[in-house]
Amino acid sequence: MITAAENKMEIQQFHIAGINYKKTDVTIRGKFALNETQYLSLLQKSAQQNIKNVFVLSTCNRTEIYGIASSAKELSNLLCSETKGNLEIFEDLCYIKQGKDAVEHLFSVASGLDSQILGDYEIVGQLKNAIKFAKQNGSLGAFTERLSNTVFESSKAIKNKTFFSGGTVSVAFAAIQFLRLHRHYAPSQKVALIGTGKIGKNTCKNLIDYLGFTDITLLNRSDEKAEEIAQELGVKFAAFSTYKEEVKKADIIIVATNAPEPILSKEDFDKDSRKILLDLSIPSNIHTNLKTLSNKILVNVDDLSKMNDETLKMRECEIPKVKSIIKEYMDEFYDWYKMRKNAPIIRAAKKTLTDINLCPWFQSLQPETLATEEQQAVAVQKAVKQLAVKLRSQQQTVGCSYIETLHDFIAHHPIKQ
Repeated sequence: MITAAENKMEIQQFHIAGINYKKTDVTIRGKFALNETQYLSLLQKSAQQNIKNVFVLSTCNRTEIYGIASSAKELSNLLCSETKGNLEIFEDLCYIKQGKDAVEHLFSVASGLDSQILGDYEIVGQLKNAIKFAKQNGSLGAFTERLSNTVFESSKAIKNKTFFSGGTVSVAFAAIQFLRLHRHYAPSQKVALIGTGKIGKNTCKNLIDYLGFTDITLLNRSDEKAEEIAQELGVKFAAFSTYKEEVKKADIIIVATNAPEPILSKEDFDKDSRKILLDLSIPSNIHTNLKTLSNKILVNVDDLSKMNDETLKMRECEIPKVKSIIKEYMDEFYDWYKMRKNAPIIRAAKKTLTDINLCPWFQSLQPETLATEEQQAVAVQKAVKQLAVKLRSQQQTVGCSYIETLHDFIAHHPIKQ
């Protein structure tokens, strides 16, 4: 149901404010990452401040807030009220987009065009979760719901009609590429993997499928989840309370959690023990002070994003096709938006045309093409559709289109002789 306020909304009121990997490192991005509790609080504040259609996309590569507001400043203030990072830092590093530029940006993000790893399809699932959470908490309106649905249709078409997301390139796979290309592993080595969310689980599968690791121990804050996934993948698990003991025994430590602070630092390791540490978390969950220790190799998501291979070259060739598909779906959304703005005049025309059919004077003329209720309904629908086309083309004023529709309806139904 579209409210009267939404009907009056102009697309120029749609804003986005965000930071991403292009101007910020993983440490800065971590300060503006949102967990579910912060996200819920932010949505509650948006309702109190009468900021509509708000949702937030918070991933390892970006934090972006979208919404209908008088300015992007309102969105920036709202976001920073829930983050560790302050407004001054955010505004110094953020990008702001408005209206059609903001719409196009969302399409680019969902397609993987704007991803740190080109064509990364994991962003779609993250965006769907963000939209779903906002909808469940009453934050989405007709505008952002229709926009997000069209964005997801576009993303699906890109996946099905191009090779833009083909191959195996993602943060989870880049971790595998790092181990393989730098020859820092042997399948017999012991792995401790902390965090069994989507990235952690995919990384574990890649370790088994691509590198042949067998001695893998999973740990998660929910021990039950770690045990369930360990049984599914045929590896070991350990209680989360023992994670510091497990990392001391491991040769390779992979952390893919969403803890607000680092869970590992140099104090947790023997100074001379050789370790490979992969931090796939945002904010960072392995303290950077480990880099000061000899025999320790530490990489994070920014380091892994620099990995490149033939898959990325193939994806670059698909960019023109991707942009063409995005344009098609953006045009579809704008058609809906124009129709939505014209909904009141279209409803008024439909009512007037229906009333004309019931008018005794018009009935006395007995138009031969409007003898039955079914014929009348078909004729009204056809006239309304033609009006919608005229309004969409914007070739004449709304008033002229309305009057012309009424004139044509009467003129095009000859009186029965």
